[in-house]
Amino acid sequence: MIKRFYALVVCGALVVSMVGCGPSSDTSDSSSNKNKGNGEYDLLVWEDQDKSKGIEEAVKKFEEEKGVKIKVVEKTYANQIEDLRLDGPAGTGADVITIPGDQVGTAVTSGLLKELDIDDSTKEIYTDSAMESQIIDGKVYGLPKAVETQILYYNKDLIKDEELPQTTDEWLEYSKKVTKDGNYGLLALWDQIYYAQGVMSGYGGYIFGKNSEGSFNAGDIGLNNDGAVEAAQYIEQFYKSGVFPKGIIGEQGISTLDSLFTEGKAAAVISGPWNIDPYKSAGINYGVKELPMLPNGEHMGSLIGVKSYNVSSYSKNPELAEELVEFLANEENSKARFEVTQEVPAVKTLAEDESIMASESAKAVAEQSQYAELTPGITEMNSVWEPIDSALQTIATGKSAPKSALDTAVTTIKNTIAAIKK
Repeated sequence: MIKRFYALVVCGALVVSMVGCGPSSDTSDSSSNKNKGNGEYDLLVWEDQDKSKGIEEAVKKFEEEKGVKIKVVEKTYANQIEDLRLDGPAGTGADVITIPGDQVGTAVTSGLLKELDIDDSTKEIYTDSAMESQIIDGKVYGLPKAVETQILYYNKDLIKDEELPQTTDEWLEYSKKVTKDGNYGLLALWDQIYYAQGVMSGYGGYIFGKNSEGSFNAGDIGLNNDGAVEAAQYIEQFYKSGVFPKGIIGEQGISTLDSLFTEGKAAAVISGPWNIDPYKSAGINYGVKELPMLPNGEHMGSLIGVKSYNVSSYSKNPELAEELVEFLANEENSKARFEVTQEVPAVKTLAEDESIMASESAKAVAEQSQYAELTPGITEMNSVWEPIDSALQTIATGKSAPKSALDTAVTTIKNTIAAIKK
């Protein structure tokens, strides 16, 4: 099954987040490379929050081999493009950043990323879809560092392995039985398209269709087709029945969901690999597995994203920065990074590595990824998030019927895309 996952990636069916991407808060300071050129360091690297230990040894080795000094600062990776937009022109931005693959297109359009001179042999190290996320108009702008998608976490002290529901319907019934006194069954953030698409895709809903050559077609939006509406009606049941508390709707939903699970008040949650360490640190005796089946017999899907290393177009040492990106993302350092961070690497050969696939979380990500789809990396995706999330929240709160809410969202998305193209 694990080999099937990588075969599917190679065929272009995926890759890992979160909000793509895993949500987290940026608690780092606004350190910058104002001293660059004064000999204090040659490169500034913005690494993901709480992930710098994963590249610590690789950075030391690179420094020794090249005779250079590198400064690493942790920043929430989903926000690094916006930080670079301000700090880059000011000369205080990083040389190397790490961003979600679906932000690459926008970053390139904004002139924030440097094109990399990557040969074919290096490209072939990575799974096809992971590498595809870094290529815009035939040019390479980064290298994949990790892949991620959503998985199911369950509290083994609340529900035994043999008792786990296998379908979302079974989870709904289980949740109805255990939801009382502030305790819940399964919780999911289905008021956000990043999570709700896992249900919608199983019914035939999609964000963007694809052109014959496989690129995303922004003119084909499937977020209000019959399948999407049916999926939204199904999602609505979880809110109407009360098994999803009001507290997990909206901006604070992620924090509330995490709190309920780490406090032992939720039997299971749908989240991503970014919560492996936080949940463990909270002392929760949890297990992980792929997402459940839907009532129509289809497997629940998910969006899959790529984390990458990219070079700023404002870098004063662009060639050295590019060398570092290749070094950090190579097979040896990708494996070493996994051993520290548990983020699944995008390197093809590591699919056969027993030490990686022995990890329960890596296996769960790999198995779920067979049913996942690549998060669209085109700039038009920026016009999707807010309208569709708003629609899903009005459905969750009972303020609007599914079809009406989705129709309104798609109209807004199309109008926004059209306005931008004028």
